[in-house]
Amino acid sequence: MINKKHIIDFRIRWAWHSISRLYNDRAKNHKATTSTAFAILNIAKTGTLSTQLGPKMGMESRSLTRTLKGMLDRGLIRKKTDPKDKRKVHLFLTKRGVAFRKIASENVKIFNERVFEKISAEELEIFYKVMNAVDETIEELKNEY
Repeated sequence: MINKKHIIDFRIRWAWHSISRLYNDRAKNHKATTSTAFAILNIAKTGTLSTQLGPKMGMESRSLTRTLKGMLDRGLIRKKTDPKDKRKVHLFLTKRGVAFRKIASENVKIFNERVFEKISAEELEIFYKVMNAVDETIEELKNEY
């Protein structure tokens, strides 16, 4: 029998859930969630089309809609309709959103710095190589169906 700890997707999922819980615990201090923080980190200073945000984050539209509504209600973002194409909606951070972005960015930076302290540059390069192989395999398998 294969040990779960040696199955790639198990380890990735386990690590992501652990990271997500860590970020959620930190976000709670600011009455937010990991989804809110990631959305804020993915909204460009020049604005981001609402339709581009979901794919950037790998988030389903229903979940993203709930997250964006909460962000609007809390005054973290504002929407602006494109004057040339009324179907397009651009999202912008408010001053409060920019302040929240600094907090979220700092948490991501701290996590990454702590990980980098524990591994060498060579190990990091191997990690990226493995993750690229995972991405390639996903694409290959998706195209087989």
